[in-house]
Amino acid sequence: MLKFLFMLLFLMIISLLRKSFWMVQNLMFFMSFLFIFYNNFANYWMSLSYFMGCDMISYGMILLSLWICSLMVMASGSVDKYNYYKNFFLINILFLLLFLYLTFSSMSLFMFYLFFESSLIPTLFLILGWGYQPERLQAGVYLLFYTLFASLPMLIGIFYCYNEFGTMNFYLLKNYNYMYELLYFSLIFAFLVKMPMFLVHLWLPKAHVEAPVSGSMILAGILLKLGGYGLVRVFMFLSYMGLKYNFIWVSISLVGGVLVSFICLRQTDLKALIAYSSVAHMGIVLSGLMTMTYFGICSSYCLMIAHGLCSSGLFCLANVSYERLGSRSLLINKGLLNFMPSMTLWWFLLCSSNMAAPPSLNLLGEIGLLNSIVAWSWVSMLMLSLLSFFSAAYTLYLYSYSQHGKLCSGIYSCSSGMNREYLLMFLHWFPLNLLILKSDTCMLWL
Repeated sequence: MLKFLFMLLFLMIISLLRKSFWMVQNLMFFMSFLFIFYNNFANYWMSLSYFMGCDMISYGMILLSLWICSLMVMASGSVDKYNYYKNFFLINILFLLLFLYLTFSSMSLFMFYLFFESSLIPTLFLILGWGYQPERLQAGVYLLFYTLFASLPMLIGIFYCYNEFGTMNFYLLKNYNYMYELLYFSLIFAFLVKMPMFLVHLWLPKAHVEAPVSGSMILAGILLKLGGYGLVRVFMFLSYMGLKYNFIWVSISLVGGVLVSFICLRQTDLKALIAYSSVAHMGIVLSGLMTMTYFGICSSYCLMIAHGLCSSGLFCLANVSYERLGSRSLLINKGLLNFMPSMTLWWFLLCSSNMAAPPSLNLLGEIGLLNSIVAWSWVSMLMLSLLSFFSAAYTLYLYSYSQHGKLCSGIYSCSSGMNREYLLMFLHWFPLNLLILKSDTCMLWL
């Protein structure tokens, strides 16, 4: 695992050179492809080095991080074009990637916590440095304090574990099972905020709306998945407590998912709509994880990867419209079928994936999650059916409002996308719909 770490460190040096923007991006893609061939399809920890290792869940998450970070550089063409401190921008993204890589490959609970928190700092820089409105300061403070407030109890919980058993290794902690309420709540709460669970989700729409396109992509693509990944790791030794208390989180997530879908139906801001839809999707992922069935965990992992690609792609599309029209309002972004005809295809493909239409990976994940949650309790059927219905409803609303209708009177021309933008959309959509052919690895059926 260290070889990729060193490659990242050397990439940081390269990004200091003049005119290195696209070279760094190409090298990041190269790194993603190298990592694809690195897969060992193992359910146990492989390629161990010092405190780092990689099992199947880590592998998928690291690959997603590498891929999304490469696409972030690709989407931020305007940073290169107008020279908005582009070297600092590249270094910031590489630092973020470094922290994410270390988070997902850590085998020690404390190391995981350390890098989990560190990934907040580059994200904050992205929002504060390259965001659009002055409200980005408030969004940054929201992001910081929500996460830090939830994380301090977790640190104390980790020290308690170490004090009790003298180890923080995930592999060794598996052998213990705690029956201690306070520890359960302190270890889990940080991840619930990061997911974000309904009721502690307010930082997410704010951060998304104020972040630049790269910030939105990394937030939707990876940072929401940190919560899910962390839960998978800590439930190894909290399963007894989970059997007792998990129904609380499942109930909040399912009811919250439906309420958030209602909120989506009356959004006029493109980005806010996509951000709230993330909350609804993560709610169902959280419910699946909390059932603590093997099927639920596999499907959650599958939907996390699918959502990372799909949501990230939708944010890119919103940004393409924003760069042309200077607004994210649905009142101005309408009739885009006339304005950007070729881009409508990508709107259609990514919106259909967002509402889990076949052959996207979202479908596989959602079917698995429906199964596992209904098997856990059939009462959840009501909320799940509403969630599925409204998920399709707000996605159709997003698509039909933005693409159809009369062109806004302020727009007089037709504008085609750039090749870079079409490639960007393709690289989001293609893995999302191709991976269903190799779905055994996405569902961890090894």
